[in-house]
Amino acid sequence: MRETAHKTGILSGPSIGPVHPCGAAFLAPLSGVTDIGMRRIAEGTGAGLVVSEMVASDEYLNGRNEARLRAEGEGLSTHVVQIAGFDPHLMSDAARMVEDAGADIIDINMGCPSKRVNGKSSGSALMCDLDRATSLISATVGAVRVPVTLKMRLGWDDTSQNAPELARRAEDLGVQLVTVHGRTRQQFYKGKANWAAIRPVREAISIPLVANGDCQSIADARAMLDISGADAVMIGRAAIGRPWLVGEVAAGLAGRTMPMLTRARKASLACRHLETLLEAIGEPAGLRHARKHLAAYADHLAPAGATGAWSAARRRLVTSENSSEVMQLLVELMTGFDTAGAAAGEAA
Repeated sequence: MRETAHKTGILSGPSIGPVHPCGAAFLAPLSGVTDIGMRRIAEGTGAGLVVSEMVASDEYLNGRNEARLRAEGEGLSTHVVQIAGFDPHLMSDAARMVEDAGADIIDINMGCPSKRVNGKSSGSALMCDLDRATSLISATVGAVRVPVTLKMRLGWDDTSQNAPELARRAEDLGVQLVTVHGRTRQQFYKGKANWAAIRPVREAISIPLVANGDCQSIADARAMLDISGADAVMIGRAAIGRPWLVGEVAAGLAGRTMPMLTRARKASLACRHLETLLEAIGEPAGLRHARKHLAAYADHLAPAGATGAWSAARRRLVTSENSSEVMQLLVELMTGFDTAGAAAGEAA
């Protein structure tokens, strides 16, 4: 069984070939969420590593603009692109293109639970066919010079938790890091992630292991590492609306105290996120894509007992088609909404 640094209470990021992450908390790939704006904020506030949204290999090869945007890495010091697919030839070709476009690491998706992805025999559906899964891994590793990593679930369901076997095969084929989400595909995101069920993967491989699922704090991260035996944690849904959380956890695991970000600084980062989306895909599409982020940014800093005026402003935040208005509302809601003044304005 691999000895892990967290036994000492101080943890830095595990090396992935020539890549040395600055911390042991990573931003997870979330389809439709971890866009380039979110990844830049997370990395800039201390995340050890950030991973792109899942990129379908066939769509990337066909030049679909959405797929190219998902794989964007400009402004990142370490660029990790996650690719998915079912055909080994398409996976290897996509991996080469992603590498040529500047990726430092290529991650293979075998954990996505979506019905659309699984219906194409991709994502976590591959855990039902380990021979097919290993053919994809072999093709991808053999196609590129950069490190290849793998993300998976515990298995398809409770009766087939075969993550240790898939991880062992992946290591034998040259994969340099494995991430395991502590749920089966059939759970989707229900229930509680089973961190203890990740430990058999630790016992099956000697390459770095990352534990994923329900990490919301430094305390969660420490518990995940102790229970799973992993070398690092990956944070997904908890970072929506607070991408700086990943850096806070990385600092805590490294024994550092990260300076608290002020409301004004958080608002500035959120505005930059919105600006990045507007620059990348234009105002109408950028505003629509940003709404999930805008709502989460506001909600994380909502005042206790938020008034109807606050709720009305939040509703306007995610419905307005005017980027200047949205930017102003975002700053107001994040820095301390003047509920008294808003109420007076409504009465007038």
